[in-house]
Amino acid sequence: MQETSDWLTWTASDLGRAIGAGTIDPVALVNRFLKAIETHPDAARIYARTSKNRARSEAEAASIRARNGQRIGLLDGVPISWKDLFDTAGLATESGTRLLKNRIPARDAAVVRNAGAAGLVCLGKTHQSEFAFSGLGYNPITATPPCTFGADRVPGGSSSGAAASVAFGLAAAAIGSDTGGSVRVPAAWNDLVGLKTTHGRLSLKGVVPLCRSLDTVGPLTRSVEDAARMLAVLEGGHPADLAGGSLREMRFLVPDGVMLTDLEPEPARAFERSIRQLEAAGARITNSADVPEIEGCQDLASCLFAAEAYAEWKPVIEAAPETMYREILERFRSGASFSATEYIRGWQHVTRLRASWLSRTAGFDAVLAPTSAILPPRIEVLEKRSADYVRCNLLALRNTRAINLLGLCALTLPTSERSCGLMLVGRPMDEERLLRIGVAAESIVREMPVPAKSD
Repeated sequence: MQETSDWLTWTASDLGRAIGAGTIDPVALVNRFLKAIETHPDAARIYARTSKNRARSEAEAASIRARNGQRIGLLDGVPISWKDLFDTAGLATESGTRLLKNRIPARDAAVVRNAGAAGLVCLGKTHQSEFAFSGLGYNPITATPPCTFGADRVPGGSSSGAAASVAFGLAAAAIGSDTGGSVRVPAAWNDLVGLKTTHGRLSLKGVVPLCRSLDTVGPLTRSVEDAARMLAVLEGGHPADLAGGSLREMRFLVPDGVMLTDLEPEPARAFERSIRQLEAAGARITNSADVPEIEGCQDLASCLFAAEAYAEWKPVIEAAPETMYREILERFRSGASFSATEYIRGWQHVTRLRASWLSRTAGFDAVLAPTSAILPPRIEVLEKRSADYVRCNLLALRNTRAINLLGLCALTLPTSERSCGLMLVGRPMDEERLLRIGVAAESIVREMPVPAKSD
């Protein structure tokens, strides 16, 4: 059997196919990833802790199944990482905060059990924003993972270590969570595919909560195919059929309002280029300035996210607030300023916005927007002024969190511009259709533009 460092950059699906063909042994594969973790200079900033014994045991079982022709599925024997808010039996799950230090669950989360039942190998737990309550990935309390865009930049959050584990070749795929953009932003800033699933599609049992009414589970991967297969694994179902996808005559809506304002030059350029590339492939693009549901969600976000998060964690936080990063602490505490009446009326308004959105977008295959308005900010900028941290966090999450409030699924794809994602938004519980669109679009929007001929 071959052994190569290239395994660290293969898609999870390609690794699975090689295991099935007998050219990769799962034990050799997991040892290659564990060695990479042990020797990587930033591994301690990416992994909160590894699960070497579990990983090797799961890989050995996968190896036996492969030799006996009894593989469970395509991803049987493929090593992945888990964000540090998914319970893993006997291994600490601390959600990026000292307030949950040495919290050791007795059982795996439901999605972890499903992944194990499909033969996937657990490499360990990745760092994240504290309590998953930031889109930047900056965590001076535990660790701030690196970003592929630059050593001086944040990686995006809150699934920061999840993105870094894949982007730096320390996992074949990663599982994160997305409450307001926490899968899509770090995926975009590290040139990965990120799938935000519909709330309720995947089990949250055994997942440390932030906002139970908005939390979702989703994969960060190197390809749309990987995202589709990981969704099936996490759900315990069958992957979407991605064959034969085409963009010809597909209809996409581009909201011209708040989602396209205050864009930094690179995300603006990447989005404009992606639209041209999709049109060249036969897609039909409609721009509309009349999409009030997006603006309506912006007005409600602070109330609904912060109020529920603080209600969830107030007793724990206020028992030792000095252990928290000040920006996260203040964001939690801002939830106390909203009344029960405001919170309930906010959700009533969201229900109306959701119905209006589904009616407005019924004739389109997907909605398109830049995943994030900004590039990964420099760490020193976030450290110096609280106002800059708040501004960057709001801009990072502005486009993504509206999709959470509207109850939709979404997919971010890498583009030809580094750290600039293209977000495709689908309808609730329609991930399979969205993934088929995504697989047709992913190679197109990553293509570099052809230079103009000089005279």
